[in-house]
Amino acid sequence: MVRKPGRKPYVRETKPGCVYFYRGGKYLHRFTAPEGTAEFDRQYWEVMTGKTQEAKRSWAAAIKILRTSDRWAEHSQRYRQDLEPVLEYLEDKIGKRDVRRLTAADIYAAMDANKHRVRFANYIPVAVSMIAKEVLRLRWLTDNPAVGIERLKVPKAKQQPHVPWPDAAIEKFRAEAGQLERLIFEIGVGTVQRPGDWVGFQWGDYDGDSLTLRQNKTDKPLVLPCTAALKRALDAAKAALPYAPMPNRFIIGKQDGSAMTYRRLAEVMLGERQRLGLEAYDLHALRYRGVMELAWAGCDDDEIMSYSGHSTKKMVVKYAGEARQIMRARQAREKRK
Repeated sequence: MVRKPGRKPYVRETKPGCVYFYRGGKYLHRFTAPEGTAEFDRQYWEVMTGKTQEAKRSWAAAIKILRTSDRWAEHSQRYRQDLEPVLEYLEDKIGKRDVRRLTAADIYAAMDANKHRVRFANYIPVAVSMIAKEVLRLRWLTDNPAVGIERLKVPKAKQQPHVPWPDAAIEKFRAEAGQLERLIFEIGVGTVQRPGDWVGFQWGDYDGDSLTLRQNKTDKPLVLPCTAALKRALDAAKAALPYAPMPNRFIIGKQDGSAMTYRRLAEVMLGERQRLGLEAYDLHALRYRGVMELAWAGCDDDEIMSYSGHSTKKMVVKYAGEARQIMRARQAREKRK
């Protein structure tokens, strides 16, 4: 951190071109104009006097425009949920800044600051680009600062495929897991849906035999006949409630009947998997297991897709193909005896 002779009080340069207002052990403001310019002086005295104001054409205002736009509404609920934490991050970091002052270098810096969570980091230019497209129409910008931004690569250590739950893990979890965890587990295997959809099921979606769903990712409506294990888990959870469940109360919910967040669900299940020594098998792999069970039951790809809601056969072939190989190998073993 450098303070040059003659520099204004509280102005510090962390590296060439990065000049901050530093006071009380904190970096309170990053200057966007070069030192010695009128714009720099204006920003400096605004901070000194506590009169820093949000720009009229700020990122916070632009994000508000995006959230009320048709473009935003057209995206699936799941996609919007994925982007919301990024929008909140941008509001916190650059919400008061003028949209014209953001550069590609700023975006790369934000991505580098979040490289420990690659998926989140790669959503930053996606969100910025989406916001920019909205305000380009209003002539707040003349170009999109996120165009051409290269995405971070997922480290090889994190490129681990989902490991399907083996029979032994399935049996152990069903025998030893808590009631809530067992319910989540059976919904995962029985419905063959993505974990983000599990928290959306309400009691009104269960008719005693099937669950209805509109997938977050694809917006596809599905009717899912329950497996015997899932039906038992749902009926047991319903009977354990101290009241008759209202149709709009969530099956996987908090004590007040409101929805449990996906993050909380993941925390609950991770804790139980660690307790049982099954942390190697994650939530997404329950969908994998469900597809495999359908394949073992003799379902063809189209029948499996009617359950899973996959829009193409690529992932069905991947998951079901492994299950069919195992099944055929076992059949071959029997013939060898």
